Amino acid sequence: MSEQTGPRSVRIDADERLGWSSDRRRDGTPPPPRGPNVAVRCRVLAPSDRQRYSPGSLVLIVGGTPEVQERFSERRIEDKGAVLSLGRVRSLLEGRVAAEELEAAAAKVLDAAVAKRLGADQAVVVLVEGMDPAARAGHIVAAAQARRPRHLVFLDVAKDDVPEEDRDAVNELRRAVEAGALGDEGFMTVLRLGGSAIGELNKIVFRPPPADD
Repeated sequence: MSEQTGPRSVRIDADERLGWSSDRRRDGTPPPPRGPNVAVRCRVLAPSDRQRYSPGSLVLIVGGTPEVQERFSERRIEDKGAVLSLGRVRSLLEGRVAAEELEAAAAKVLDAAVAKRLGADQAVVVLVEGMDPAARAGHIVAAAQARRPRHLVFLDVAKDDVPEEDRDAVNELRRAVEAGALGDEGFMTVLRLGGSAIGELNKIVFRPPPADD
């Protein structure tokens, strides 16, 4: 009997040749489409009394309740017209669309408003409800496609100001910030504000960097 000296060949059926093992499905259905790769190198910013971003940037504010986010943006975002949120859009649409269509309509209007400002090279600040990365992803992709800077402000507030259903996700985001992993989501910078750091920040402005003397 002769011995095999080369590597054994393994026959792979056509329906199994799906690339990544995570894409292979037993029922033969095609894998879900992969989203665009928006990963970048992310810098963790040190809190200061004044935070400057380039004009035309996208800033997502996450953490805390919608009321906490609204108070924060009202006091600290210099360009009030740049601030958008699902809550604000809902208020505008209530009574104008059917109740069962309100959430979908609000999301659509918000996405369109964000895209319009990005397309016009205008800064936009989105108050993001909840901690699910999926709630951030669409805005990040839109900004990346428009070649706009993308930034995250994480309000790491007291436990009582965090909805109970979001507390595990807050802990996960805190670990991701500490590990410098938010670049995988497409954020170029992340600013974590907790404790006294929230009160120390006076303004968030969208202005070019100061010219060198």
